[in-house]
Amino acid sequence: MARPREFDADAALDSAIGVFREHGFEGSSAQMLVDAMGIGRQSLYDTFGDKWQLYRSAVRRYGMGECAAHFDALRSGARAIDGIAAMLRRVAETAGQPCLGVASICEFGASRPDLAEINAALAMPLRAAIAARVRDAQREGDAAPDLDAEAIADFLTANIAGIRIAGRGGADRATLDGLAATALRALR
Repeated sequence: MARPREFDADAALDSAIGVFREHGFEGSSAQMLVDAMGIGRQSLYDTFGDKWQLYRSAVRRYGMGECAAHFDALRSGARAIDGIAAMLRRVAETAGQPCLGVASICEFGASRPDLAEINAALAMPLRAAIAARVRDAQREGDAAPDLDAEAIADFLTANIAGIRIAGRGGADRATLDGLAATALRALR
C-alpha cells in the first residue's frame, strides 16, 4: 500500500515558484527544487511529474495569482483610469521581484508550445480586462476616444513586461514609477 502524501502540494509548488522565479528553468536543478520544496525527489516526481511538468504547473499557478492581482487593481478606484493606474503602480512597486511569467517568455519565447499555450491562456483574459477598462475610461472621458482599446491593452501589457525587466535589471523606484506614469499618459 502506498504511503499517503505527507506534505502540502500547494506550499511545495509555491516554494518551487520561488526557485524558478530566481533561477529560471535551466538554472534550477532538481536538488535546488527538492531542497526548497522540503520533499524528496520521488515525491516531486510522484506528485508533479518531471521538472518540466513542475515548471509548467509553477508558471500556471504564478500567472493565475498575478492575473488575479491585476484584475483586482483594474477594478479599484472610482474611475476606470484609476484602476489602470493602480495596476501599473502595482507593477512598478513589485518590479524588483522576479516575474515568472515574463521570465518564462524570455527563456523560451514560443519554442515550447505547451508553455506558450499556458501563457496565452493567462494573457487572453487579462488583455480583455484591460481593453474593457480602456473602453470604460474612454466613455468616462479619461482616455482619448480615438484609441484602439485592444491595441492599448497590448501596449500596456508590453509596458508591464518592460517595467518588470527594468526592475529586475536594477532600475530604481523613481525610474519604475516614471515608466508606469509614461505608459498611463499614452492613454490621454
